[in-house]
Amino acid sequence: MDWIAPIAIGYLLGSIPFGLLLTRMIGIDIRQVGSGNIGTTNVLRTGNKGLAAATLLLDAGKGVAAVVIGRQLGGEMGGIVAGTAAFIGHCFPVWLKFRGGKGVATILGITLAAAPLAGVIALATWLGGALATRYSSVGGMLAAIACPIAAWFLAGEWAPGWSAHLALLAALLIFQHRENLARLRAGTESKIGQKAK
Repeated sequence: MDWIAPIAIGYLLGSIPFGLLLTRMIGIDIRQVGSGNIGTTNVLRTGNKGLAAATLLLDAGKGVAAVVIGRQLGGEMGGIVAGTAAFIGHCFPVWLKFRGGKGVATILGITLAAAPLAGVIALATWLGGALATRYSSVGGMLAAIACPIAAWFLAGEWAPGWSAHLALLAALLIFQHRENLARLRAGTESKIGQKAK
């Protein structure tokens, strides 16, 4: 019962579609652009780098906020379940018929709140992977894999719990990238700076 409020608050925070809301401010429905995704990479395809940066920060911020609020309500386990719920809310928001983003920024935010140094490592992995390959999807998936590994070593006494939950979220994130994986195999995945194919 102590987890009901953290789960509900985490899900509601995670389900806020910042990419969609921000692009609507400039008269664009992000779902009609590029890949149709509501996340940072697709917002960048509008050509508005400021909105893309804001989407990244806000999507990460809702992961951080969910963990912080969850901890206040239910201790460390409250933070874990709230962060997990935020990620699920981002990927499957009730307001958008459960068709949301892929969760890269949100899992980074959750990891930063769980263990700041682990989050920094995951963020560096994301940036390094994206810059090295020029595929945002590759950077995101590598970062997701780095999250539970880094948390295992850096999340203190709660490392097993954080690592297990982040591993589940990483698996879901990679599943959310299944179309990207198919395009990578086919050699048709768009590189950073290119229009979606």
